Amino acid sequence: MQPTPGDVHVNQPLTNISIAMIQSNADFVASRIFPNIPVSKQSDRYYVYNRGDFNRDEMELRAPATESAGSGYTLDNTPTYFADRYSVHKDIPDEVRANADAVLNPDREATTFVTLKALIKREKLFVAKHFTTGKWGTDMAGVASGPTGNQFLQWSDANSNPIEDVRKGKRTVRESTGFEPNKMVLGRPVYDALLDHPDIIDRIKYGQTAGSPAKASLALLASLFEVDEILVMNAIENTAKEGQTAAHSFIGGKKALLCHSATAPGLMTPSAGYTFSWTGLLGSGAEGNRIRQFRLEREGADRVEIDMCFDQKLVAPELGYFFNAAVA
Repeated sequence: MQPTPGDVHVNQPLTNISIAMIQSNADFVASRIFPNIPVSKQSDRYYVYNRGDFNRDEMELRAPATESAGSGYTLDNTPTYFADRYSVHKDIPDEVRANADAVLNPDREATTFVTLKALIKREKLFVAKHFTTGKWGTDMAGVASGPTGNQFLQWSDANSNPIEDVRKGKRTVRESTGFEPNKMVLGRPVYDALLDHPDIIDRIKYGQTAGSPAKASLALLASLFEVDEILVMNAIENTAKEGQTAAHSFIGGKKALLCHSATAPGLMTPSAGYTFSWTGLLGSGAEGNRIRQFRLEREGADRVEIDMCFDQKLVAPELGYFFNAAVA
């Protein structure tokens, strides 16, 4: 459904104010969990080193005039990626452009509109494919009471121990891989529950002063959990069809993930996952994104179209530790 000329023309507009409910780019975290690698080919292979070969003790005592002990490592070149192309467009009819007030900018607004659609798609794909069970080295299930085995007491319960649970997760990943999880990803409900958790408040309360009560923050949580960064999945989506009552919800849900994410992607640089972004389309940016504007003469409109070509690839599942149903 396109806006009519009346939708963009107001008789007495406030010419210095235009308000749009546009989500911040910072709310979308998928490419910060799986670092971006621009690639020139839409599909290709990548290499995976056998980490066990690197961690084996094979050095031997060497006698005079003898050879040193030999060793080596294997390399798997069978994994592949394929950067699918996702697209969406927004048309600007000539009537809309001609009747738009000066405070409006149909081209800029259409660009913002389609860009937001692309970010929502990428975030949703990450959640569906990777922010879920059955993907990582360890899955932990949150329960309301009596946790056993691979279960933990949900962090919305005041009697739970999220700091100990996270420490266990970090230890598990470190012991099995030699690498420490450096990022923690939280669905927004999980983040909110941790901010008010009594164990966390108790650890920071002695820093309070008059007029400055003890309260947790993103930086303090990262410090308590001893990770470099905590990413909160603040992005939302409207799951209702056009014309229906909007039904907004957080994309990330009530889950959490500990993972080791490369700070600088590169050869022999371990990371739980990478985002392979194809830059081969003319005009594409580093994240496989491009925006085109072209004329539709028969329809009497200009089209603003975005392409985004990427593949979010789980490279090393053992570098992740997943908490499902982290809060009630």
